[in-house]
Amino acid sequence: MDEMSLAPKLAVLRALAQEEHVTKVAALVGLPQPTVSRWIASIGDELGAPIVERVGRGVRLTRAGRLLAESAERSMAVLEAGWREAAEEVDPERGQVVLGFLHMLGRSVVPELVRGFRAAHPHVRFRLVQNSRQVVLEHLARGEIDLALVAPPPTGREFETAVTHEQELVLVVPSTHPLAGRRGVRLEELADEEFVVLEHGYGLRQITDGLFAAAGFTPRVTFEGQEIETLRGLVSAGLGVALLTRADLAAPDVVELAIEPRATRTFGLAWRAGLPLPPAVKAFREHARGGLG
Repeated sequence: MDEMSLAPKLAVLRALAQEEHVTKVAALVGLPQPTVSRWIASIGDELGAPIVERVGRGVRLTRAGRLLAESAERSMAVLEAGWREAAEEVDPERGQVVLGFLHMLGRSVVPELVRGFRAAHPHVRFRLVQNSRQVVLEHLARGEIDLALVAPPPTGREFETAVTHEQELVLVVPSTHPLAGRRGVRLEELADEEFVVLEHGYGLRQITDGLFAAAGFTPRVTFEGQEIETLRGLVSAGLGVALLTRADLAAPDVVELAIEPRATRTFGLAWRAGLPLPPAVKAFREHARGGLG
């Protein structure tokens, strides 16, 4: 199939990946259902194999159809990013930045970054998406956000990254804990402790699991949570100890001990590799790299 014939059908192929139902696909792309059905059939005819198969009242992409649909999705993402860049080139001060980040960064880091950026670019709009590291990176991979501020930075080839800053990790214990009077502790000393930790999918959990493995033990986990401050509260209540970042403000009934050797959490800004960034997003990326470095 030549490119002039295939190009108008890219939206139909992408919609098929989202809705495996011809009527819904037609509604998504704004075409009559018979036209969509003919296009699907014609693609299969030119390919030499069907791209969908009937399943009840709907359809299911064949293996070949799935490959075409995924390619169409990537092509449309590039086209849409290019369209945004072209439209905002006329007035880059009125673009939009969609930023994904970890929950804990919503307390001070992200508000300060946005405030500083808008002082120089008052008309740029923001949409902020908070979630776990895993979910934020999934949004980024699908093109639903422009930039992701996470820890640790992703290493896959689908992303480009820039390290922004580091935070020291400390052992947080109740003020009544036998270790509370110490200035520092080696992780190997903690094999018999009960820990409160973040759930899997959070960047800090990935980091601490690696630290425990390097220390040669699997922690005894008593509670899993989704917020660092919740874990700090559980420690304060005497329900375990935790490896966390240092608190911005001193928390009651807990003590922070340095970890020996020193452990840190590295934060990075990530964006999709090989795709153009709109001017407003580029400007915020550079501001974030400078503002946190």
